Amino acid sequence: MSALKLTALSGNLKGPSRTHSLVAAVVAAIAERIPVDRTDIVVGDLAPELGGLVDPAHIPPRVQAAIDAIVGADLLVVGSPVYKGSYTGLFKHLIDFIDPNALIGLPVVLTATGGSLRHALVIEHQLRPLFGFFLAQTVPTGVFALDSDFTAYQLTSPDIQSRVHTTAEEAVRIAVPGRARRATAVAA
Repeated sequence: MSALKLTALSGNLKGPSRTHSLVAAVVAAIAERIPVDRTDIVVGDLAPELGGLVDPAHIPPRVQAAIDAIVGADLLVVGSPVYKGSYTGLFKHLIDFIDPNALIGLPVVLTATGGSLRHALVIEHQLRPLFGFFLAQTVPTGVFALDSDFTAYQLTSPDIQSRVHTTAEEAVRIAVPGRARRATAVAA
């Protein structure tokens, strides 16, 4: 079996980043279970081209490459730091340039980081509905981590690490058969 095309999308605007570390931990847990061909996208790296983008007919090459990696993935792992109860604006701005039919059936792992437990519901109230609009198949277990779950920007909480492994198991169970279904749908 060829490697699973996995795209890791981190909504952080600068580094070092707990969000990027959380996304990387999920990707590593998936890679322990199945071979992956990984593409990393950090929204902050695209900020100079993405921030002023308003015309979908003039998408800069790096932003288009990011969109292509997202829609061409067999599995998408997304994460965003929480700002005022939601994902980052540039994260959403990038997603706004994706065709509404491009993610149908795509398995998506949802993660987020925040400084307060008040932000924990961002996965269920912001990210899951966003990807539901695209008819993507979100993995049942999302992973939210507090700033205190990290030491020097590395995930150190045993509870969150356990949740990462649960999510990775679910993602693999969904993505492997899902890849075959998506390939058939695209060919039709």
